[in-house]
Amino acid sequence: MNKKGHVLNAILLAIGLAYILQPAGDVETFVTIAELFVPLVLGALFPDVDTAFGKHRKTLHNLPVLAVIVAYPIYFGNLQFVWIGVATHYLLDVVGSKRGIALFYPLSSTEYGLPIGVTTSSKWADAFTVVITLAELAALALLQFFVVDLNTGTPREAVAAMLTGLPV
Repeated sequence: MNKKGHVLNAILLAIGLAYILQPAGDVETFVTIAELFVPLVLGALFPDVDTAFGKHRKTLHNLPVLAVIVAYPIYFGNLQFVWIGVATHYLLDVVGSKRGIALFYPLSSTEYGLPIGVTTSSKWADAFTVVITLAELAALALLQFFVVDLNTGTPREAVAAMLTGLPV
């Protein structure tokens, strides 16, 4: 995907995720859209910073980088939704493009992708982005309603019960 596709994805995610988190469609929903917009767009664009240094789709397009970004809200209490922008960037590059990304870089330079992607210049790139975004929103809704409250990071009751039953 190109920048346009990643930004389109982030904008649609901000709107959709706001309705997942605040489904009333009132002022609070629109405030949530505004709160999500910047972190999601920043996260969606962050991996492509590696075009200025390093190796594109390797240096900042891998699971160790995603782990660091996911750790920020856990350890530092900020960047709560940036990780979603980064993760969806990876997903778009793996599913939506022909090339894929090096998920295990620097351990391996092998690029992983699915054969269903389109080129960034394809007339179908935007439509592909919208379809992938809808799937991402469905996954985020399942995560929000059944696994963890995305606002607070609190596990849902069934997940919490399962976690307390694990031996430490």
